[in-house]
Amino acid sequence: MYFTGVYTALVTPFAEDGSVDFQQLEELVEFNIAGGVSGIVPVGTTGESPTLRPKEHLQVIKTVVDVAAGRVKIMAGTGANSTAEAVELTEAAAAFGIDGTLQVTPYYNKPNNSGLIQHFSAVADIGVPVVLYNVPGRSALEIPLDVVAELAQHEHIVSVKEAAGSVQRVTDIKKRCDIEVMSGDDSLALAMIREGGCGVISVASNIIPSEVSALVAAALEGNFDEAQALHDQYAQLFEDIFIDTNPIPIKAAMAMKGMIAETYRLPMCSTTAENKAVLRASLEAAGVL
Repeated sequence: MYFTGVYTALVTPFAEDGSVDFQQLEELVEFNIAGGVSGIVPVGTTGESPTLRPKEHLQVIKTVVDVAAGRVKIMAGTGANSTAEAVELTEAAAAFGIDGTLQVTPYYNKPNNSGLIQHFSAVADIGVPVVLYNVPGRSALEIPLDVVAELAQHEHIVSVKEAAGSVQRVTDIKKRCDIEVMSGDDSLALAMIREGGCGVISVASNIIPSEVSALVAAALEGNFDEAQALHDQYAQLFEDIFIDTNPIPIKAAMAMKGMIAETYRLPMCSTTAENKAVLRASLEAAGVL
């Protein structure tokens, strides 16, 4: 398998003035590696990719690759709703030595099936392993099963990140084609692994990498009682880190723990005091704070 285990959908830390805090970014990479994750996903949705300028986007990827230095795999977020832009970003990131690329469904323009196939294939033709990112809540378009099955025949399209909230999708994909499936939701990681998934692209592992890694490792080894116990311990936290639009709650949680400054770029902004109280209570109950 190309990608298995826990891949942290890494936040992009910003300094108080809104610039990317590259020193803090390096520290977050080291924290995740120490926590035992299998890989890191820079500049995905959780990394606030829409608000990073192209130069910053690539600087973040290069920094993560350089700091990781081959100790974990790097799956760079280089998707776009313009095929030319996705190809350009992926080619640039490939030169840094990434292990794979996360390619979101083209958002807003909502291509038909043929357009989806041509878009993802154009990126895959670069030669970097591609993970399809099915997230209809963000892109307004689900990747149809027929499209997944056809794309799975491409030698460089190796996995699907399922973030549509459906465990049944994992079952259906595994029945239709030979392709890896990773959960895009911490709360569904265990259930998806039971159905043939091979890991999770995790938001929660930004703050509890060792705990999420232990959960997923137990599940992949078939120790489902152990995995279920860990899931139950963190289930409320898995839910509450999505109490507001991702990555607002996870950055707030990390700020509560003193890991980063709670800084966003508009249109992302801080959540309500009420939500923060819920989040803090959840972190305390899980033993994180």
